Amino acid sequence: MSILCTQNLSFRYTDKPVLEDISFGLDRAEIVAVIGPNGSGKTTLLKLINATLFPFSGRVLIEGKDTRQWTRREIARTVAIVPQESPAIFPFFAEEIVMMGRFPYRGSLAFETRADYRIAREAMAQTDCLSFAQRRFNELSAGERQRVLIARALAQEPKILLLDESTVFLDLKHQAQFLSLLRQLNRDRHLTVIFVTHDVNLASQNADQLLLLYKGEKYAIGTPADVLTARNMKEVYDVDVGIDLNPHDGSTRVTLLT
Repeated sequence: MSILCTQNLSFRYTDKPVLEDISFGLDRAEIVAVIGPNGSGKTTLLKLINATLFPFSGRVLIEGKDTRQWTRREIARTVAIVPQESPAIFPFFAEEIVMMGRFPYRGSLAFETRADYRIAREAMAQTDCLSFAQRRFNELSAGERQRVLIARALAQEPKILLLDESTVFLDLKHQAQFLSLLRQLNRDRHLTVIFVTHDVNLASQNADQLLLLYKGEKYAIGTPADVLTARNMKEVYDVDVGIDLNPHDGSTRVTLLT
């Protein structure tokens, strides 16, 4: 059984469809990159998987169960999402933000346990933000805030991790560390990862499959070699590209032709 399956998934905010008839299935422990031009519906797709939004038509199934039948607590124990950016409304400490990832495992009046603190601090150590645990979230740089949000998601101990352009604010060092961590969690915990990115080469190097969206529809899904073709790039992005293999790791590489 697929851990995640969408069936004829469609969504619209007004009369204009944002996503139309999207169907695909993912096995447990796959890493999938969602790519496509602006306005393709990438962020909306993540929100539908996370049950922040519900389909206009069609279904999202997690472990065979329609997300409409899940409680918010059940969803939060199974799916974690890292948004593009989170506004700092209240001056919480970074550690408090990460501890919010433990809410699905506690009763409404229960206090944090030693296990909650251990899991939260392990997540902060993994994302290299433990050193500023006692700093205010709203005083951190964009990259530091993003690492805290990633740590919060890891503290949820999800089966599916959704990332919406989550490496945008990370410098090269922390981007490399984070992608290495994702591959480790994918391997050791069988974590399923779905990440949105505009960097097609980053997607090619780190994903098992690519889902290419175009004008709200599934244009292509498959291995990076299958999806990242000169024809697809021309039709979807309207650019001419060269396709070859990265000499470092053998992944499909896209180069703009100017």
